[in-house]
Amino acid sequence: MKEFTFTITDPQGIHARPAGLLVKEAKKYAATLTILKGTKKGDLKKIFTVMGLGVKQGETVTVQAQGADEDAAAAAMEAFLKENF
Repeated sequence: MKEFTFTITDPQGIHARPAGLLVKEAKKYAATLTILKGTKKGDLKKIFTVMGLGVKQGETVTVQAQGADEDAAAAAMEAFLKENF
């Protein structure tokens, strides 16, 4: 399993439009992708899960990737977050 943490810098946090793009990016990979914020966690491939976390600016999320292409999936998710949040 691969894992990384990321602190959201976008003033609006993870809001609808970029969350949709994040989910779309996650769906490109076969690995199971999980996003965690505090005690909440969910499937990174489901928009309602990502939006339900209510991630705001300055909060830290953890992304876990597990499966056949976990290395590529984790690297892509980290790069996507750095570019968009």
